[in-house]
Amino acid sequence: MSEEDDYGLSPSKEIVEIDPPAVDYKPPRPKNDQPKIALIGTGGISEFHLKAYLACGYEVAAIASRTRSKAEAKRDEFYPEAEVYDDYHAILERDDIEVVDVTPHPLDRLPIIREAIEAGKHVLSQKPFVLDLADGEKLVRLAEEKGVKLAVNQNGRWAPHFAYLRQAVTAGVIGRVTSLDFNLQWDQTWIKGTSEFESIHHLILFDFAVHWFDITTCIMAGQEPTRVMASAIRYDEQVYTPPALASAIIEYPGAQVRMSFNAHTTLGEEDVTTVVGTKGTLRSRGPGLNEQPEMEVYLEEGQCRVPLESCWFDAGFQGTMGELLCAIEEDREPNNSAKSNLKSLELCFAALASADSGQPVEVGSVRTVSS
Repeated sequence: MSEEDDYGLSPSKEIVEIDPPAVDYKPPRPKNDQPKIALIGTGGISEFHLKAYLACGYEVAAIASRTRSKAEAKRDEFYPEAEVYDDYHAILERDDIEVVDVTPHPLDRLPIIREAIEAGKHVLSQKPFVLDLADGEKLVRLAEEKGVKLAVNQNGRWAPHFAYLRQAVTAGVIGRVTSLDFNLQWDQTWIKGTSEFESIHHLILFDFAVHWFDITTCIMAGQEPTRVMASAIRYDEQVYTPPALASAIIEYPGAQVRMSFNAHTTLGEEDVTTVVGTKGTLRSRGPGLNEQPEMEVYLEEGQCRVPLESCWFDAGFQGTMGELLCAIEEDREPNNSAKSNLKSLELCFAALASADSGQPVEVGSVRTVSS
């Protein structure tokens, strides 16, 4: 037996280039005239919403903010014809507005979403959807009773690399998924001195990784998670307060998801996602989550590299609203429905509890965000 055989190494195979699989990962667009949209809340994230809607040609007819000058600034920059309000109730009274995009923080959002649904509006909620699953379940039931669509702005679903991965897996390109690995090193030291972010103990596993728990739910659809083991570590040399190092392992019968985060990487940033299935492997790699230039595809018949168009901060926000508008047009549940997002929050809440306790946590056993 040769030395190579002794170590179990396989002989190298000839690389066969194949045509890219047919995977449609672009953000969805409605076919007909779109309903009028209102934006409630003009915090920093609202800029990405309005940029995306303008690029898609969607009509934002009203903008509301408790600070009227902020709403006026956003109107002047993006939608000069939009009406401005400092009280969102005036928007809910308008019969011509069918869709409301609600962007304030979770606790502030709850009453706005509830009142919007009761007023018969379709709603796009900012993420994280809720801090208590019971609140989310009540809103889902209310939306069903009122016959309106309730979606969540989990914009990572339409980041080009994540959209490609979930669409390819759904189409069976690589068979049943057996492992999913997220490995990220990025520089988030810009939050130093910002009370909004420095006060979030679970900054990485909750405020940031909620996107990754959501993508996990999409890619692992059809397989039920059993438990989560997570860790969050702070070290002395950090320049901000919350733990910069975090990890999580999600167990499934016959599969595993692994997440590794370092949010204090000031040199050599990299973001790699690898999905291994029973019939192939998909991998995306780039210097950051907004820069993932191509998808590597490895199948039994050969391999290829697929150039990816657009980026997370463009396609992501176009996708969340586009999917909601398509769901309204086609009278179906949106892919990013609040109901489906509750599964993602179950994973996230379990990870937070595990990081606090140092013990594995059963998925579904934790109903609220641990403080």
